[in-house]
Amino acid sequence: MAEISHPPQEQLTDLAFCIDSNPPWDHVIILAFQHYIVMLGTSVMLPSLLVPLMGGNDSDKANIIQTLLFVAGIKTLLQTLFGTRLPTVLGGSYAFVIPIVTIIRDSTLQRIPDPNIRFLHTIRAVQGAMIIASSLQIILGFSQIWGIFSQYFSPLSMSPVICLLGLGLLDHGFPVVGNCVEIGIPMLITVIVLCLRLKNIKTWKDEPVFERFSVLLSISIIWAYAQLLTAAGAYRHASEKTQAHCCTDKARLISSAPWIKFPYPLQWGAPTFNAGHTFAIMAGVLVSLMESTGSYIAASRFAMATPPPAHVLSRGIGWQGIGVLLDGLFGSFTGSTVSVENIGLLGLSRVGSRRVVQVSAGFMILFSVLGKFGAVFASIPFPIFAALYCVLFGLLASLGLSFLQFTNMNSMRNMFISGLSLFLGLSIPQYFNQTWLSTRHGPVHTKASWFNCILNTLFSSPPIIASIVAIFLDNTIDVDMSEKDRGMPWWAKFRSFRGDTRNEEFYTLPCNLNRFFPPG
Repeated sequence: MAEISHPPQEQLTDLAFCIDSNPPWDHVIILAFQHYIVMLGTSVMLPSLLVPLMGGNDSDKANIIQTLLFVAGIKTLLQTLFGTRLPTVLGGSYAFVIPIVTIIRDSTLQRIPDPNIRFLHTIRAVQGAMIIASSLQIILGFSQIWGIFSQYFSPLSMSPVICLLGLGLLDHGFPVVGNCVEIGIPMLITVIVLCLRLKNIKTWKDEPVFERFSVLLSISIIWAYAQLLTAAGAYRHASEKTQAHCCTDKARLISSAPWIKFPYPLQWGAPTFNAGHTFAIMAGVLVSLMESTGSYIAASRFAMATPPPAHVLSRGIGWQGIGVLLDGLFGSFTGSTVSVENIGLLGLSRVGSRRVVQVSAGFMILFSVLGKFGAVFASIPFPIFAALYCVLFGLLASLGLSFLQFTNMNSMRNMFISGLSLFLGLSIPQYFNQTWLSTRHGPVHTKASWFNCILNTLFSSPPIIASIVAIFLDNTIDVDMSEKDRGMPWWAKFRSFRGDTRNEEFYTLPCNLNRFFPPG
């Protein structure tokens, strides 16, 4: 066994910048713009999917995207300043798709004949539900209830949760690349070549430019190539579906977006409140709660920080609830969760600096106000983002697996728990999603639509299933005899803010605010 020389490492050692170390300012600006570009994929995809179902037109879609980006910038700044303080981007969430579609299909809304009026009534209904549902995360976070619950986490139970943050988004990877292989495949190959084959080539200021800025470089090359194909008429006689996936700005965002627009609270009118709608959105809030918990732990590792203590984790969830409240007030429509693609970018660029993400929040706000300029970048074809997701989500999945190094994977108990949670975390949501697509409703189909929505939303989330299975089994099967096998001797010291001296360096609030919010 002498040839095996890879002992467990608390922190990754081959990253260039950690959470509180900063690259030069010119690098910060470019890296921040890279984060902004990466989060655009989900920010455009969700409104493009949902707004037409509500009766909205291209102008409505452009306004929703602008609002989403504006609020995402505010939420990201709040989270990095006062929440977990980890370099995480808060953006739109797929966890809210089923709840929002449930509201869209409400019979009282469907009976409105005018599409524009139906759009306004629907978005006001979603706003009202989000305003009330945000209280769930706010209460669980700021009351420290979520921090208390986190004592049941371990490296063994968190590994499949983090792993499925990436693998659970399989449908947004190569299946979307396959919709336009002539730009998707070149994009995937370009990213791989820049990150792996050219990573040691140092040009500008003796820095590995090809690796650090691989996303911007590859998107610039393939986007220009896609624009050339579009301008040359390569898709002039193609099907509508092919044009939608391959052509630049087929969604007509540039022509629909205003030059300058400041999103403001209640811009769509006064929210409406309905108990059933609120319960539906609460299901999305619960899913984003667990997904974001795994994301914060993952981000801490890519940022070379310690795992967030219970107090910090709970504080971050509280501020995320404030983010959902802002979503409801502004009408950004898609809820809040940590952007998993941006966590993958921390590892891909090897830069986990908090400052980079804070500057990227500035780009989100700036280009949401300057609508035409933001729409130019938002016109990037989806297969380009999908090819990038293949790499970023894969990195996140492997990061989740890396937590198993702190456990004993020669233990049949651990193998059973980790394997079962991973398999069911993929299998159960696949069943629920396939049923939803084929029947237009989930497997749970009773007369109470809010009840159906809660269960269908929860069981369509891979991280939720993985967490239920892994946390329950890990805390009920041979717990006392498996303390070391579960990785608890390493994990337990990070539960308390004072359990590790590095926590103060990474997670202390700015402006000496810890005096008013003392850590637990």
